[in-house]
Amino acid sequence: MPPPSERPLAEAVPYSGPLLTGVANDLVIPSVLNLEEEEKYWVPQQPNVWFRPLLFSLSQGYWVNILRVRKSGILSRHRHSGPVHAATLKGRWHYLEHDWWATPGSYSYEPPGDIHTLEVPEGVEEMVTLFHVTGSYTYVEPDGTPVGVEDVFTQLETAKAHYESVGIGADYVMSLVR
Repeated sequence: MPPPSERPLAEAVPYSGPLLTGVANDLVIPSVLNLEEEEKYWVPQQPNVWFRPLLFSLSQGYWVNILRVRKSGILSRHRHSGPVHAATLKGRWHYLEHDWWATPGSYSYEPPGDIHTLEVPEGVEEMVTLFHVTGSYTYVEPDGTPVGVEDVFTQLETAKAHYESVGIGADYVMSLVR
């Protein structure tokens, strides 16, 4: 059989075989890049910092969200237990420990074990970045002393509490669990 690139285009016929056991439903959230979406979908994380959850994978320990920051300065210092993928949509940011800058349209990969201090520089009115986080963040002091932990479960609980408080309800956030 020739490789797929050399085969003629297939007729547009959907798969009709048996479904695999245990496969989660697809998840589609319209207009996630519409940053003017109703404020109630943005979960407050700290003053002038919000996240918009897109997916919580409890079985694999990761979450996907859009982080929105409307302040300059240090956001957090943390260590990753797993990899992080990020795509910057608006504004710019960097880590004090590295010489690269995340700017609109850029992709960044952060390896497990990396410790860094996130800064949004002066003059940036809004920073918006899509993050895919696996594992946890351990928030640390400059000398590495742990001061807090965040993972898919704490993110889920924060989102549930927010959505309950604004009238959307926990059912909405549970619809993002896969």
